[in-house]
Amino acid sequence: MTTLLLGLLLFLGIHSVSIVASGLRDRLAARSELAWKAFYSLVAIVGLYLIVRGYAAARMEPVVLYLPPAGLRHVAALLLLPVFILFFAPYFPGRIKTATRHPQLIAVKLWAVAHLLVNGMLADVVLFGSILVWAIVDRISMKHRVARPVPGAPPTAMNDALLIVIGIAGYVLMVTWLHRVWFGVSPFGI
Repeated sequence: MTTLLLGLLLFLGIHSVSIVASGLRDRLAARSELAWKAFYSLVAIVGLYLIVRGYAAARMEPVVLYLPPAGLRHVAALLLLPVFILFFAPYFPGRIKTATRHPQLIAVKLWAVAHLLVNGMLADVVLFGSILVWAIVDRISMKHRVARPVPGAPPTAMNDALLIVIGIAGYVLMVTWLHRVWFGVSPFGI
């Protein structure tokens, strides 16, 4: 569990710099945008690596907090359907991005809630719960700071259609193959 917690601290910590120290982030980026991005990426990658290792190790010694009803798998599947669409929406500006304002944070919250609905082990609650809390705090902080521009495709009427196709394809790929390959769990027993 220590490795999981350290990974979460690093990963969510570096993703929280704009929440708790946006002035520091701006000063570091002003000195060298490339150096800041390299440091940010390195810390995030190390954190993600530790999360994966720590989560896998924690699941080997499961501590059951709750047993979710089997029917919640269907609710989780529905909550996860828009996740890929929303996650990629900032890069394909259109009506979806405009309507949701912060689509990636909505995607992260839906992803975390869906996983909390179907996973009741301590490691699950620590991982998905931490990320859910972070996404809520980040969304609240967005009301008090200026969002930085996100590089993406030029705004066109086709972006929403393209985004839906990419999002649904990503969802299908994840639930039918990638989730099993990457995480050892087949969401629908496929």
